[in-house]
Amino acid sequence: MTMTARDIARLTDISAVRTPHGEAEIREMVENARRHSFYAVHVLPCWVSFLRELLAASPEVLAGAPVGFPAGAHRTDIKVAEARALVADGVQEMDMMLNVGKLRSGDRRYVLEDIRAVVQAAGALPVKVIIEAPLLADDQIRLACDLCIQGGAAFVKTSTGWLPGGSSLPMLRLITAHVGQAIQVKAAGGIRDVQTLVEMRRLGVARFGINLHTAVQIVTEVTALPGGAVEV
Repeated sequence: MTMTARDIARLTDISAVRTPHGEAEIREMVENARRHSFYAVHVLPCWVSFLRELLAASPEVLAGAPVGFPAGAHRTDIKVAEARALVADGVQEMDMMLNVGKLRSGDRRYVLEDIRAVVQAAGALPVKVIIEAPLLADDQIRLACDLCIQGGAAFVKTSTGWLPGGSSLPMLRLITAHVGQAIQVKAAGGIRDVQTLVEMRRLGVARFGINLHTAVQIVTEVTALPGGAVEV
């Protein structure tokens, strides 16, 4: 099986969710998303309406935003209110931050109900749950995946990408082997070249969160390959 640069772009989310990101960075994201056909652009919640305006003529690029980001320690009612506000602003996907502290403290019921509440508030929109796997032991990663499945999430997402390490192949082997076909997997952080992306795709990763410049570099490199595609 081969993947073209466009195939890779259609599996890729790019984002402008760092503290200083504003209009200039979001405009740059949208321009590149249109040019390369990236699947989605994610922004912080206060920018969703602006993003939707910029994407009005580009329906193939989705607007995404986080919930409870980046620590995940917001009360559930606050996360629900944020999710509802995002729906009202026209968001098309949400990446929810799991409450890592509650998970590590063994309060699985709290974590499960937290996920369920946001999924319910999102309605028909897909919710990806960020488990921040670099902070978790293997058994905690498996538990987090189980709770994402039970809570009705569309994806389990490895990381915010803000921590050292991000996503690794051993981590993704663990996750994909554990979840099977029960939930989709998004890898974020640590994806810096074509080969890493290909190896993760072979493991069954369905979506990638990659910073803008690396994402552009990857699709540009694939375009330049013989045949304009890479073997997967």
